[in-house]
Amino acid sequence: MTQPSLAHATAYGRMYSRSTASAPEVPSITTIIGQEAKDLTGWAGHLAASELAADRRLSGAVGSASRLRSLARDASDAAARFRDAAAARGDRVHHYAEQVARRALGEPHEAESSRALLAERGEDRYADRFDEWWELYDVRPLAAEVTVWNHTLGYAGTLDLVAEIGGRRCLIDFKTKGLDRSGRAKALSDSVVMQLVAGLKAEESLHDAEAGVWEPWEHGRDAVLLAVAISEAETVPVQAVPEVLPRHWHKFWALRQVWEHTRGAAEAGRALRPIPPPPVPRPSATETAGSDAAPAAG
Repeated sequence: MTQPSLAHATAYGRMYSRSTASAPEVPSITTIIGQEAKDLTGWAGHLAASELAADRRLSGAVGSASRLRSLARDASDAAARFRDAAAARGDRVHHYAEQVARRALGEPHEAESSRALLAERGEDRYADRFDEWWELYDVRPLAAEVTVWNHTLGYAGTLDLVAEIGGRRCLIDFKTKGLDRSGRAKALSDSVVMQLVAGLKAEESLHDAEAGVWEPWEHGRDAVLLAVAISEAETVPVQAVPEVLPRHWHKFWALRQVWEHTRGAAEAGRALRPIPPPPVPRPSATETAGSDAAPAAG
């Protein structure tokens, strides 16, 4: 997948600038969606336990506390390694999808080399399934990897594909998915609806990144919103239900406020500071005089 030229990694997540010469101004769509907390501890624990159970060194480590601790440390990184590997594979599949679209648009492309890279890694079945979907749905691309901006709410992002399918204009987001226990593509998260509706609500699209030239967004009106899950076994396109879009837009709006207030709190400075114990009160003059008096005779 082509890295958007105006996207920047910052302390507050991915942000976009208006040109290659300007500073980041607004958060990305995915950064905003990422403000929603998701508990992945169960998944991470499962991966760690599965990797430890499958480790060939386990039987030889039984009875040795130090060796078991070493295996446990290795297994604890399983979730991070799985995430990073899945992200890298997703980038390769997205890049191939982008190159296929650019080839169809008559633009310079790397369709053959990107497919060859997938084949080298044993991932060419993702390309096969994508090609089947592309032909079956008679996808006619209008633009690939389109960077968009919304001034009113303050965000930007990059859409995977704008295309015509069945006579309708579609905004499309690709998701690379693994397989479930039945061998089917894993289901997409509902959060993709926020991603798609944010693209629908864009106000401008990028024309020239270096010069910072933008133009009115022309593909948002009456567009069909599609998420396409690409797996080794099948490619599954799903449509964002039009009736639910307002709710998901409101949720995205709320998460945008969370991002803003989180950044504001971080920039405000230190939130907590240590305090010393209160001073020991000094005795008053009366108390001091009283303590010097002779005790009464008993």
